[in-house]
Amino acid sequence: LFIQEYKGSDLEGIVYDQLMPFNGTKRVENAFRVISDDNDFVTTDDGTGIVHIAPTFGAEDFKIAIKKNIPPMVIQRLNGLLDVPLVDLKGKFVSELEDEIFPFANKYVKEAFYSDDEKIIELKEQQEKLKSIIPKLDKYLSVDELITLKLKKENRAFKIEKYEHSYPHCWRTDKPVLYYPLQSWFIKTTAAKERMIELNKTINWKPESTGSGRFGNWLENLNDWNLSRSRFWGIPLPIWRNTPTHWEKIKIEKCIGSVEELKSGSSYFQTKEINLPETPLLNTPLEISAFIEAKEALVPNFSTNEFLNLCIEKKFLIPVSEEHIKDLHKPYIDKICFIEDGEIAVRESDLIDVWFDSGSMPYAQQHYPFENKEQIDGRGFFPADFIAEGVDQTRGWFFTLHAIATMVFDSVAFKNVISNGLVLDKNGQKMSKRLGNAADPFETLTKYGADATRWYMITNAQPWDNLKFDVEGIAEVQRKFFGTLYNTYGFFALYANLDKFTYAENEVPIAKRPEIDRWIMSKLNSLILAVDGFYADYEPTKAGRAIQEFVNDELSNWYVRLCRRRFWKGDYSEDKIAAYQTLYKCLEVVAQLSASIAPFYMDQLYSDLIAVSGKGNATSVHLSDFPIAQETAIDSDLEERMAIAQQVSSMVLSLRKKEQIKVRQPLQKIMIPILDEKFKRQLAAVEDLILSETNVKEIAYLTDTAGVLIKNIKPNFKTLGPKYGKIMKQIAVAINQFNADDIVCIESTGFKELVIEGQNVLLELADVEILTQDIPGWLVQSEGGITVALDITLTANLKSEGMAREFVNRIQNLRKESGLEVNDKIHLKILQHSEINEAITKNKNYICTETLAGQLDLVNELKQNEGITVELENDVTTIISIEKIN
Repeated sequence: LFIQEYKGSDLEGIVYDQLMPFNGTKRVENAFRVISDDNDFVTTDDGTGIVHIAPTFGAEDFKIAIKKNIPPMVIQRLNGLLDVPLVDLKGKFVSELEDEIFPFANKYVKEAFYSDDEKIIELKEQQEKLKSIIPKLDKYLSVDELITLKLKKENRAFKIEKYEHSYPHCWRTDKPVLYYPLQSWFIKTTAAKERMIELNKTINWKPESTGSGRFGNWLENLNDWNLSRSRFWGIPLPIWRNTPTHWEKIKIEKCIGSVEELKSGSSYFQTKEINLPETPLLNTPLEISAFIEAKEALVPNFSTNEFLNLCIEKKFLIPVSEEHIKDLHKPYIDKICFIEDGEIAVRESDLIDVWFDSGSMPYAQQHYPFENKEQIDGRGFFPADFIAEGVDQTRGWFFTLHAIATMVFDSVAFKNVISNGLVLDKNGQKMSKRLGNAADPFETLTKYGADATRWYMITNAQPWDNLKFDVEGIAEVQRKFFGTLYNTYGFFALYANLDKFTYAENEVPIAKRPEIDRWIMSKLNSLILAVDGFYADYEPTKAGRAIQEFVNDELSNWYVRLCRRRFWKGDYSEDKIAAYQTLYKCLEVVAQLSASIAPFYMDQLYSDLIAVSGKGNATSVHLSDFPIAQETAIDSDLEERMAIAQQVSSMVLSLRKKEQIKVRQPLQKIMIPILDEKFKRQLAAVEDLILSETNVKEIAYLTDTAGVLIKNIKPNFKTLGPKYGKIMKQIAVAINQFNADDIVCIESTGFKELVIEGQNVLLELADVEILTQDIPGWLVQSEGGITVALDITLTANLKSEGMAREFVNRIQNLRKESGLEVNDKIHLKILQHSEINEAITKNKNYICTETLAGQLDLVNELKQNEGITVELENDVTTIISIEKIN
């Protein structure tokens, strides 16, 4: 039944009775009244719209209570000298909260704090106390339930119901957390806030967003630094005061800055606990600090001077010596006190925040200011060039380093910083023992090795990004990068040992080396420049990926593969020496560039190289000089030409794979539209290489594709969206209306200018996708502005050549299986077959040359035990015999 509605502001100021008054609680004015405030913890979305605040047990409650002049609920002790909250530091109600029926005193306020055995004991006590209310109580009642029972019994509860809401829990134990008011020492960091923000802008943050965002926002909303901590052991707060809990009576206050100050004439060491039998209210020995705190309440007639004289006379207090200050940690340091002008000062019981220690690291490690003062003040040992830690340290180590350096030295503590991301499981979930998804690092390192693990972690994601850790990724790195590098070195070592190459010959000038050597040396020196720049800019991921791409795509898959004949054929000529020197240099530089990521493997590779050559300026890659690029060896035009060769070859091979045409099968023609004269010149320079790589007879240069190739264009929303947002759809409409000339324009220039709704738009090649339709007898593909059309028609001659190449492949495999050396010559016999005879006869010289066959015979008869049966395409079967020629 609704009688009248009220706004919250209408109720403000109404006074109500205390719901649960207890004897011993301090009488307070204005405590029990309705208040309102512009806050966000009372809403109309959930709850009742009313919140009962507890100023001693919540930061928000504490702040609003101060603002509205609401006093806290406390218990008075020591004749009113000491106020304590209703819950102690163990999470139990204080002993003064006695109730005739309901057991509150000395009980945990949260059920989760009890063990199962303790709950059984508590249940028995509740059964005894509550038998008049609940005769057959069979389960433990939490404090919350006891409070509701008490309110209901006293007719103070309007409605009781369970309500689920969020509550803070300990991340280690999963138990509820209690917020508790404690006196603390603070550093007034807010006074240096603007200078901290200013200096932060001079630091190179990786990523930049952490410095300007997460860390920058933290500084913008900076609070004073809570320095003190309540612990049993640790670095003590070096402050000594008399009557430390009563600030209005402070007469001595010392901040000790050195061991020498601890040994001053006014310092004493407490040899034992002090027992004063004349004091009737003291039945047990007291620590000095405890006596001073309680003296006025317990022994008002015993003066401090009398107390101190007695302590010194009885040698309870003796002058501090070296023996007493061997351990400066709490609790040992708490035995030291200072006596001045009839007053005794004891140390503040709190410790220093451990992050203050960490933030002091640059100076503390140098024993500043007692040693190396000139190196710190003169910025010799400080600030640090580089630090790295988890991104969570923006409010920890990063901040404390920055705060102390700013306030003490008006300087940054570090010039560069990488804030590391988290290592997650392969599904992106945080690793934990509880979830069972944590990777054992020792098992991983034992199985895959440190270098492969490091390389995977560095190249898979930038250090500041979260890494989805998957051991399959490490296996892939082993196989694709380290396996490729191992095989490349193995290839080099095999033929270098056969030719006894030790790098003893004079260096063949790069200008005199074949184009393929000049190209890889140009790429190598470009790699040095790039990797050096990446490392200097704290981009190890880009460095690792660049090295990996060079080894896999440039060195192994292109250079070594194209140069194999130079190594295993011919005399020990200048051309072969140039090939050895080139490959040696590539391997040496790769080891040096990669050493910081894969230190063990690269040291072994470098050591193996210099052990034979005697070159290098160190016995270890880690002691060698970092490579310096020879910029005169960099030929940008040559690199562009070879990139065209690689791209066109890749596209043709992709089309072959699509049609399932083996590379050993020759094809007749490739058609390539010419974009401009430079492209035509560069393509012509690598034409022979492309034809060799793709096993195609000729390239046709198309200057006019009209009537030959039909191209379509569509927008690439992945790039257009982030760049143009609101007008993206209008841009897409314009792109879909492009004609053939528009497509040729953007392909040849790499961009096209548009005006969309009055806004200038620079459309780049990456902003569109260009598709080319296949034409009868041809396969067509476009990529990166280059289009290729492949003629897939197979003539009789082409099939014949394909068969010959198939034979070469089978014979080479048989050579390996027979254990022949790479330079052994053989006598070949092949059983005749109508499907293969013509192909072998026409291509006899080619087959003999490729397989080192001194003699090749097509025979009418060849028994099974005289050769190996091989199956060719179209179900053609024959027998091949291999015999070594002496």
